[in-house]
Amino acid sequence: MNRSKAKFQMEPNTGVTFDDVAGVDEAKQDFQEIVEFLKSPEKFTAIGARIPKGVLLVGPPGTGKTLLAKAIAGEAGVPFFSLSGSEFIEIFVGVGASRVRDLFNKAKQNSPCLVFIDEIDAVGRQRGTGIGGGNDEREQTLNQLLTEMDGFSGDSGVIVIAATNRPEILDSALLRPGRFDRQVSVGLPDVRGREEILKVHSSNKKLDKNVSLSVIAMRTPGFSGADLANLMNEAAILAGRRGKQKITLKEIDDSIDRIVAGLEGTKMTDGKNKILVAYHEIGHAICATLTAGHDPVQKVTLIPQGQARGLTWFLPGDDATLVSKQQIFARIVGGLGGRAAEEVIFGESEVTTGAAGDLQQITQIAKQMVTTFGMSEIGPWALMDPAVQSGDVVLRMMARNSMSEKLAEDIDKSIKAIVDKAYEIAKMHIRNNREAIDKLIDLLLEKETLSGDEFRAILSQFTDIPEAKQKTKLTLPELVAA
Repeated sequence: MNRSKAKFQMEPNTGVTFDDVAGVDEAKQDFQEIVEFLKSPEKFTAIGARIPKGVLLVGPPGTGKTLLAKAIAGEAGVPFFSLSGSEFIEIFVGVGASRVRDLFNKAKQNSPCLVFIDEIDAVGRQRGTGIGGGNDEREQTLNQLLTEMDGFSGDSGVIVIAATNRPEILDSALLRPGRFDRQVSVGLPDVRGREEILKVHSSNKKLDKNVSLSVIAMRTPGFSGADLANLMNEAAILAGRRGKQKITLKEIDDSIDRIVAGLEGTKMTDGKNKILVAYHEIGHAICATLTAGHDPVQKVTLIPQGQARGLTWFLPGDDATLVSKQQIFARIVGGLGGRAAEEVIFGESEVTTGAAGDLQQITQIAKQMVTTFGMSEIGPWALMDPAVQSGDVVLRMMARNSMSEKLAEDIDKSIKAIVDKAYEIAKMHIRNNREAIDKLIDLLLEKETLSGDEFRAILSQFTDIPEAKQKTKLTLPELVAA
């Protein structure tokens, strides 16, 4: 029971090398340096460099942290121990600390070697957050891990690689130099990284000659490596189901729809509901297109997917690492377009529950504008405690609410002012374009799906469209706002 449950490979054969890891070039470079250190340490020790004790991989789920660990095991050619943080945890007192000692004893006997601990937050959580005191078995396990990594025994030739997607809850003693000397961020890939990842995951698939991986990469911002692998697999399954010999753009298009919005539902036959949904979706598309700063419309459809009865798809431009106030406000206007269309066209008493998801989304965006981004009349303040914003329940419970009642009231007023202003603009767009809306509704009810180019061609007959959106001719859908 006290023995470590780590899986040990004297000559690791994970089947993964650095060639199989794409889209995280900076992280890969750090690891290549460690592999070189393990293969020829004298090159570094001759000038006084010491071998790093630990490397912490930090990043969202699905970005390739465990894959990187497999690659370094395959490349380094040294003994490799792999386990999960939860494998230290046991109901019996002292077992976790004993397993840590056993693991490092085995590792020292085989040094130089690598130890990989996946999901280290299971055992490395901040100490002292337990309520009521007493002996905390997890804390004793962490204390033993801290001692083994940089205690009194000195250098041991053991490199610890750990992975987590929750670095904010890790104990500060674990993150100091001498324990985890390096924190390597493995983030979501950029457009070039996504193309490299798609090349890796499509190497064993038969693609039609018209499928461009660079186009798919441009149309999938926010997708992680795992998302892209799933996308190509879903496309291959669809092609097989449809009896095709190769994966075409149609399968990839449908796969993105399925991943983002859910499975396609049964087409609507009810005349009244279908008309209501049509006006709602055209309202989104009109308000988004006529508001400066919004992403262009990719398509409008009345075919249900997931929980949505209809969808309006938008095409994000560049990877949105920095978003302006104008762009955020435009998203609020576009999000309110559906409700605005219902109210202007059918009357206030006939508005439906279809806008519930939109209202939640735009309220959250407006709240972030005020409390996080400092984009309101209150001024450039960060008005929310980071602990309150974090996903950790314990930190939220312990966070002290230092906000005055007056400030809380001002925040509510600012949020309401932003949403009210956006709603008035959305209703104005609907009132000013009734003729165009009626023409678009007739075509949408007939075809059930309108492409962005078809939508803009009809709308441009009645009103001027911002120049940037007129030139958009893209083929694949992306992030959805319904």
